[in-house]
Amino acid sequence: MSWTARLGELGIELPGVAAPVAAYVPAVRSGSQVLTSGQLPFVEGSLPETGKVGGEVSPEAAKGHARTCALNALAAVDSVAGLDSIVRVVKVTGYVASAEGFTGQPAVINGASELLGEVFGDAGVHVRAAVGVAELPLGAPVELDLVVEVA
Repeated sequence: MSWTARLGELGIELPGVAAPVAAYVPAVRSGSQVLTSGQLPFVEGSLPETGKVGGEVSPEAAKGHARTCALNALAAVDSVAGLDSIVRVVKVTGYVASAEGFTGQPAVINGASELLGEVFGDAGVHVRAAVGVAELPLGAPVELDLVVEVA
């Protein structure tokens, strides 16, 4: 089964590639890897929510935003190499705009990791960093980038 078919089976539709908000491209292929730029949780060109996790944004909502970031990253990969060329997900780096004292970054980034597991199964098992930061672009609560191996 192709990854595109798997998304369809799960009832998931890839969004369009999010337009860069500065001087970069959404993804670059280098040899057998595709690296994405940091992807924000854009839905149809806008952020559904802004603020810090553990403050204005609940951890549960942020987990959903991390899932959206992962879908946006997959759309970026698809735009340069095709989704079905993915051999495995190698690394996820997640950034969480964190209110003072918030330490639940790993649970937030699970939103992305769990999606990748649903879609890619064993090929979605990856290494990961979940980092708390003071601020993210445009006030986004979460940002995520991917490294994938492609055929």
